[in-house]
Amino acid sequence: MCRPVTCKTCSKTTWAGCGQHVGQVKSMVPADQWCPGHPKAERQGGSWLDRLRGR
Repeated sequence: MCRPVTCKTCSKTTWAGCGQHVGQVKSMVPADQWCPGHPKAERQGGSWLDRLRGR
């Protein structure tokens, strides 16, 4: 089941879970509060594995 979570980049609402219930999560959140998604270059720090490897 999917659930709303806070985006670590923009602090708006996004989702976590299986991906099959994203529509249900989005229906609970006003459109202006939904995270638009972010390109990898915009994200800071990379994955924990990349940080561990020093990339």
